[in-house]
Amino acid sequence: MSAKYIIGSILASFGVAYVCDTTISDRKIFGGTTPGTVSNKGWWEETDKKFQAWPRTAGPPVVMNPISRQNFIVKSQSDL
Repeated sequence: MSAKYIIGSILASFGVAYVCDTTISDRKIFGGTTPGTVSNKGWWEETDKKFQAWPRTAGPPVVMNPISRQNFIVKSQSDL
């Protein structure tokens, strides 16, 4: 008997959350506009190109031993 109240309450809370989200975010009841960096597709593509062009350098992968709190460098079979 209490399951129907629990399930109904969960569904109702999702409904209220959806209405609040669309009202605040999409209808912008508090004002404001969508930033140009989000709505401008050309800006988004150029930013993505920039991030993909950066050289990525990193050290070897490490594994943390939570018991001794020491980090160990993971060596591949080709390194041995």
